[in-house]
Amino acid sequence: MAVLGASPLLPQSLPSSSFSSTSQCQRPSRCRITTATLSRTGRNPPPLKTAYHVGAKKALLARRTRLPCLPTKEEVGAVAGAEEVPEDEGEPYLAREAGWGVRRMGRVGEEMRRVALVQAEAFHVPVALFNDFFFDFFKAEVLSALIYKLRNSPPDRYACLVAEEADAATQLFEAPFEKIIGVVDCTVQDEGDILNNLQGVQEYFYVSGIAVLPSFRRRKVGTALLKACEVLALEWRQRFMALRAYEDDSSARGLYSKAGYRVVSRDPGWVTWVGRRRRVLMIKDLPIHHDLEIEQQ
Repeated sequence: MAVLGASPLLPQSLPSSSFSSTSQCQRPSRCRITTATLSRTGRNPPPLKTAYHVGAKKALLARRTRLPCLPTKEEVGAVAGAEEVPEDEGEPYLAREAGWGVRRMGRVGEEMRRVALVQAEAFHVPVALFNDFFFDFFKAEVLSALIYKLRNSPPDRYACLVAEEADAATQLFEAPFEKIIGVVDCTVQDEGDILNNLQGVQEYFYVSGIAVLPSFRRRKVGTALLKACEVLALEWRQRFMALRAYEDDSSARGLYSKAGYRVVSRDPGWVTWVGRRRRVLMIKDLPIHHDLEIEQQ
């Protein structure tokens, strides 16, 4: 007849609080613990640390320190719960153009995921094998970068603007995040290579990450995004706006030229030798604020 020993995962003895109220009522004499009983038994010895305990502890610590590939719900929620920059209650949009309205992205988890989807759709390069897997991975990287910028940038140094249909009738049938069809990043930077082309300033307003869903392109969504960027740059009291475009992308360069940007420099020719596309730097001058001009004098 086999005898079963105590499991190392269970305590050697149960505390007195583990007895149920029913058993105490039925057999009060057996549940009574006297001083003599305690003196005979003494304290329970501490459980031994077996190899199983050590291995389980190491595995638990390894899981805690492992970096996740996807941003967790807690990370998205922490950014979503941050304080937002108040906007004018009368006009929710920074700019309107051709039926589109552009506003600041709301710090809501679903909106941030929608922004990551729009930018991933615009910048992901399809691959022959496992394209869906690489697309999801790229979208997760975009979301992680967005969370990092929101966490580590002051509200007047970084903003993500989103474009949506400004028709009130459409807003009744769609969730707010589902209306986002265009995105642009706005950052105040002080990169030396760009400052060499500017005069009298130590920083500039940089436009990047312009993305529009494929089914909404060539419908003036990009024009609305650039117009809103200029409004925000004036609010942040910047003198110059800068962006980069690929030299062979005539469509994008034409859009920027119509918005008032001019080419001031190009990447060196050797970048094409390493398989990279050559880019151009485009600058737009903004009107000087009167009080800012007095400060410079």
